[in-house]
Amino acid sequence: MFDRNLDRVSLPVTEPQAAAPALPDAQTVRSVTHWTDSLFSFRVTRPQSLRFRSGEFVMIGLLDERGKPLLRAYSIASPAWDDELEFYSIKVPDGPLTSRLQHIQPGEQIILRPKPVGTLVHDALLPGKRIWFLATGTGIAPFASLMREPETYEKYEQVIMMHTCRTQAELEYGRQLVESLTDDPLIGEMVAGKLIYYPTTTREPSDHMGRITDNLASGKVFADLGVAPMNPADDRAMVCGSLAFNIDVKAVLEGFGLREGANSEPREYVVEKAFVGDGI
Repeated sequence: MFDRNLDRVSLPVTEPQAAAPALPDAQTVRSVTHWTDSLFSFRVTRPQSLRFRSGEFVMIGLLDERGKPLLRAYSIASPAWDDELEFYSIKVPDGPLTSRLQHIQPGEQIILRPKPVGTLVHDALLPGKRIWFLATGTGIAPFASLMREPETYEKYEQVIMMHTCRTQAELEYGRQLVESLTDDPLIGEMVAGKLIYYPTTTREPSDHMGRITDNLASGKVFADLGVAPMNPADDRAMVCGSLAFNIDVKAVLEGFGLREGANSEPREYVVEKAFVGDGI
């Protein structure tokens, strides 16, 4: 039996003393949670001037050995209304950034460039009745933001979060987030009856298994959830994962008749191309 608490270590800080800015665009780490030996999340202070749309990403990082900013694109996992910014990351042992970022502690600083961008925003989709959030691994981060965004439930009658990881432990961040939403004082009533969570694993046995592409193409997810198959009149989708995952999902979505959109040309689905993958 998997002990959900075994590998998770939370390092909260109530009121950290904000250090004098020593980094360019410095923000202070407020809390860190290690979910597994390869996944962690952290929250930092939010610049007062920062405005973003739920689902967007920013560049964050640290100084390298030469004192130069080492930055990578990270989706903001907190919603646009949150007072802090949350990020969810993989740990890459030899990654130039995450090999160091994974050791950050509350009270320390990171670099955060306050210029949010991204395609996983509601404005990039045409109006529809049902939206699908499709993610692997830490690709759930922008959807952690969008699932906490009131506009998501105002725009859609049904919200389906499909998240696939290798093991159940790697799903824990998303599971806890989804389970907490019905008790959220801002959106709890909006979420009830609208949000459907469909987690799957690919290596460890679980209630639902298989890749997102396979479960969509075979129709298994529709049968499991008792919902109608995708169609371009009603369905919209957002995709975030590795490059290979994005390419495969695009083919499946287009097989259902959905077309890829963008901020400048809204259509039925959008893909985040700046996802942080291996080697970060």
